[in-house]
Amino acid sequence: MSYYGKANMTRRIMLQDAARIRELLNQLGYLVAGGFTQRRLLEMMVHPDQELLVYEYQKEVVGFVSLHFVPQLAFSGELAVISYLAVDQAHRGKGIGAELEAYCTDLAKQRECDRIQLHCAIRRKDAHRFYERQGYRESRTFFTKNLKNS
Repeated sequence: MSYYGKANMTRRIMLQDAARIRELLNQLGYLVAGGFTQRRLLEMMVHPDQELLVYEYQKEVVGFVSLHFVPQLAFSGELAVISYLAVDQAHRGKGIGAELEAYCTDLAKQRECDRIQLHCAIRRKDAHRFYERQGYRESRTFFTKNLKNS
């Protein structure tokens, strides 16, 4: 059980969460415009292979996660991918991230995924330690091609 006990709740993201999601993304270093966040949520909320979840404490969104399911050609199970997991700076270290990650693990098992992957920026050393505590192991081969500048 988390630091917050039974006063917490994980639920699906709603459109009215957009401003808070944008604030949490900003804390991670992703500076996005408010209208963009809302438009992207509208697109993603209806997609059957995506789960967008928030963690509430005392009716305030203090964390969120986006989880995606990808079919695989070489494996029978899908691949689960966490694209963002953010916890408000004032609430970190209290078990919220672990609860969100465990919820994702449960969803991935329900969909019979064979593994979960995520990308975490090299500069986020505390996040690396967190993911290692959750059972993730580093896989160094990850290539990115920036299409906006080529």
